[in-house]
Amino acid sequence: MNTMSRRNAVACMIGALASSAVSGLLQAAADTSSEKPLISTNTYPWLTFSRRSKQEFSHISSELLSDIASAGIKGYEPIIQRADQLGGLDEMLDRHGLTMKSIYVNSVLHDRQQVDQSIAGVLSIADAAKDLGVEIIVTNPSPIRWGGAEDKTDEQLRLQAKSLDRLGGELRERGIKLAYHNHDAELRQGGREFHHMLSATDPENVKFCLDAHWIFRGCGDSEVAVFDALTHYRNRVVELHLRQSIGGVWTESFQLEGDIDYGSLLKTLGSDGSLPHLVLEQAVEKQSANELSAVNAHRQSRTNLMDFLGA
Repeated sequence: MNTMSRRNAVACMIGALASSAVSGLLQAAADTSSEKPLISTNTYPWLTFSRRSKQEFSHISSELLSDIASAGIKGYEPIIQRADQLGGLDEMLDRHGLTMKSIYVNSVLHDRQQVDQSIAGVLSIADAAKDLGVEIIVTNPSPIRWGGAEDKTDEQLRLQAKSLDRLGGELRERGIKLAYHNHDAELRQGGREFHHMLSATDPENVKFCLDAHWIFRGCGDSEVAVFDALTHYRNRVVELHLRQSIGGVWTESFQLEGDIDYGSLLKTLGSDGSLPHLVLEQAVEKQSANELSAVNAHRQSRTNLMDFLGA
């Protein structure tokens, strides 16, 4: 065998061993919970399916939880605005065999006149949520105007980062992790808002909910940007929001192949033997295909993900 052939053979062997090792680590991570692993779903995708079919929607209802359970999903991540919305939710979750490891809570952290009240509101939600088994609170600090083109000033960004760190510290004392989340607006102007929230806060106080597709879309449909964010902030990722697109358009069900190579992303995240909390957020938009019901789309999403994980 010549030198080049030996090198090729060694390279192939190393590649095969690496693939096998990553597969084993993912399987080990999957075996750490009865769900192998726990797959959750956020409120948002169900809302988009409901809007498409012009149906009324309530994100805290027995009907929705029943649909989630019938799709084979075991976890729910609701969007919570007030602590009183959690009342009676534990009974509904138990009735449908669901757990609530995480919740999504909005916050206003860039405005001095609203910061204290907003933090107090999140903490009141946290105090009520902890008894329901919540371990992670995901927050996307509100923009100046939802859907608007306004960017925060440097002063507002400094205040927001300081407030985010303060909130994360308060939650940490309660035994709850705060996970920073972003949409596409935070990637404008060189991504200064996105990066400042993760570079100007204590990693012990502020973790990261990686929403791969908002980074993809916010950076001009760039998969490079997704993996660069993973490179920089991987050690802070405690939750992953899963949404796929093809040609920039959201698919009805989540799949590993598309604009984002989720196979590689999950292997990278699982290479240390553990996976972050996995939350399906496979929403639909105007250009999406219209072939599946919300339940069937989520059932297919779960199957595609679990098949990849070997669970």
